Amino acid sequence: MRGIQVETQVAVPIIYKGFRLDAGYRIDLLVENEIVIEAKSVAKLLPVHEAQLLSYLRLANRRLGLLINFNIPHLRDGIKRMVNGLR
Repeated sequence: MRGIQVETQVAVPIIYKGFRLDAGYRIDLLVENEIVIEAKSVAKLLPVHEAQLLSYLRLANRRLGLLINFNIPHLRDGIKRMVNGLR
């Protein structure tokens, strides 16, 4: 309704030495073709979830991502912003 472009379950291929591999990686939400959102519903976000989001950012050549855990009393406490290539 607000005109924001959102794609769901966006396939992310792996390209290795010129070969394209469809490994089954899928971005949960891609907002405005810029922001990768990985949605979870877990007791606690773990380093493996952060690594997953960073991998998606690198493979999709995107800079900004949000890791959102919906299994938490206050949603604001379940959001982690991550940036690819931040030094």
